[in-house]
Amino acid sequence: MQAFVDRLIEQVSLKSSCAVVGLDPQLELLPPSILESAYTTHGHTLEAAANAAGEFCRRVTEVVAPHVPAVKIQSACFERLGWMGAKVGSELIRKAQEEGLLVILDCKRGDVGFTAQAYAEGYLGEVSVGEVPQTPWGVDAITVNPYLGWDSVQPFVEVAKEHGKGVFVLVKTSNLSSGQVQDLVAEGRQVYAHLAELVSSWSQELMGVHGYSSLGAVVAATYPRDAARIRTLMPHCYFLVPGYGAQGGTAQDVMPSFNPDGTGAVINSGRGIIYAYYKPPYDDEFGPERWEEAVEAAVIAMNDDINSALVEHFGRPGTGRPQASRVT
Repeated sequence: MQAFVDRLIEQVSLKSSCAVVGLDPQLELLPPSILESAYTTHGHTLEAAANAAGEFCRRVTEVVAPHVPAVKIQSACFERLGWMGAKVGSELIRKAQEEGLLVILDCKRGDVGFTAQAYAEGYLGEVSVGEVPQTPWGVDAITVNPYLGWDSVQPFVEVAKEHGKGVFVLVKTSNLSSGQVQDLVAEGRQVYAHLAELVSSWSQELMGVHGYSSLGAVVAATYPRDAARIRTLMPHCYFLVPGYGAQGGTAQDVMPSFNPDGTGAVINSGRGIIYAYYKPPYDDEFGPERWEEAVEAAVIAMNDDINSALVEHFGRPGTGRPQASRVT
C-alpha cells in the first residue's frame, strides 16, 4: 500500500504545485447566485445553508483540481450546520477524490484511549458493521492536536500505517496567541521545539520511500524564523503550512518551511483563493458573476508566486521529488 506522503509527493510533481486550497465555506461570502438558489428551494433553513456550501465547494474543487495536489476541508464549516452539513462534507470528500485530489480534513482532533481510536478509525480507517468493513469518512489525512501527548497521537499513527493515510500534528500554529503556550520556555527551549523533536521521533513509524514521513507537522508561515528552526529539527517531516495569503504570509515567508533541496512542504490558502472574486485585483475583472474564473486566476497566481520563490531560493520550482533519500 502506497504511503500518503509518497502520493502527495507524486501529486506535487504532477501538478507542479506545492499549493493546497482550503475549503472553508462561510455563508456570508458565498456568491449571491448560489445562496439565492438554495434559499428559493429550501427556504432559510440549515438544509439550504448546507446545500449552498456544498454546491460552492464542489465547483471550487472542479476549478482547482488541475492546478493543486490537495484540498484541505475545514470540518467546522460543515459541522456547524448539523447533520446536513456533515453529509455535504462527506460528499465533498468523495467529489474531491474523484477529481484526483488528496483530501486533508482539518479537524484538529486530540483525545486518548477508545475515543482517539474511534476518531482514527472513523476518519482514516474502517469501522466494522457486523462482519462488513465500512469507510465512514475516507479522508487521506487529518490534523491532530498533540496536547495530550503520544497517547493522543499513537492511534492515528497506527491506523494511518494500516491504511496508507497521513497525519499532520500541530507544532507551530498561525494564530496570534499561539505563543502563549507554544513559545513558553521549558528546560531552555520553547515548547514548540520540544514538540518538534517529539513529532520527529514519532515520524519514524510512517516513513515513505522518498525519505519523508506520513506523520507531518502544521507549521505556520506567519512565524518564518520559528519555521526555520523547526525545519532543522524535523528534516524527515512534510509540513502543512497555513498563513499564506489572507493571514499575511508571503511566498518568502514560507521558504523556511522547505528543506535545502526545495522539498518538504505544501502551502495552504483558503480565503485568498475561494473568495478571490471579492478582492483586488480579481473583483474588478471578474466579480460575483464570474467567481469561478477568479478562483482559477488566484490559484494560478499562487502557484506562480511560490514556484518563483522556490526557484530563487533553491533553484527549482515545486515540481520534483527529493533529490536523495532522507532516511538515515
